[in-house]
Amino acid sequence: MSATREPRIVHEPGNGTLEIFPLSTEEETLVALMTELFRDHWDKIIFGPLIQGAVFEIKATEPPKRISMLDGYLTVDFGVWHFHVCIGEHRGSKNNPTDPELARIRRTARAEFYRRLNPDGSVGSWGIRLFNGRDENQIYIFLPNPFLSDEMKFLKQPDWSRLALWDDLRQRYLDLPPDPKDRSGRTMFHG
Repeated sequence: MSATREPRIVHEPGNGTLEIFPLSTEEETLVALMTELFRDHWDKIIFGPLIQGAVFEIKATEPPKRISMLDGYLTVDFGVWHFHVCIGEHRGSKNNPTDPELARIRRTARAEFYRRLNPDGSVGSWGIRLFNGRDENQIYIFLPNPFLSDEMKFLKQPDWSRLALWDDLRQRYLDLPPDPKDRSGRTMFHG
């Protein structure tokens, strides 16, 4: 399930400098990753879309009641609310088929692990993001940050144990070992 391309550095207006680690957009890979994140780590992640002018930072208060796939859409259902994200082949119904170009636009076309770099080159935050066929953000998943508590308050000292999920996911999905660079920062900066 590992990616085949090398990481790259990008500078995004409003988002800062990111080191990007490409991830396969195969349905099997994305279903496995998203299911694991929301089934096993729902209490450690913050998620939602991030576009210029808006960011949704959602933190679940309980595990999802159901995670399922239907017609290319992963549904994560928390009971009173849910979300869908198109990560697989989407055809529509027999009576109402989806135009192939629209299906291409809806489906995840780019998936990546990222780490945001501070101005000094150290790492300040870690996550995963998916983009559709128009390169629009579908979802950001912000992973535990050693500079922030679960309540999103700055810690006096970094808690490097909060990188355990990042290290594990990088190893299994990207075939990359823990990186000392991840423990090089003293704080985080916003983009």
